[in-house]
Amino acid sequence: MYLEILTPESKIFSGEITLVSLPGTKGSFEMMTNHAPLISSLEAGDVKVIDIAGQTHHFLIKRGVVECLDNKIHLLVTVG
Repeated sequence: MYLEILTPESKIFSGEITLVSLPGTKGSFEMMTNHAPLISSLEAGDVKVIDIAGQTHHFLIKRGVVECLDNKIHLLVTVG
């Protein structure tokens, strides 16, 4: 599954992952390979990413939007 995390200033992550955990406005949720299509708003919190090498990455966001379609996930977020 491919993930891109974009801010208004730059791309802060892109690559193949096995899991992403997100702070949704209606509660936290996770996405793995073959997740159903989804668009959701995000609130302030921690985005946890586990890449295909097994490394864990954390990104603190203020808010954002996520789209998942055909094993491609795009996060548009503000950080800081």
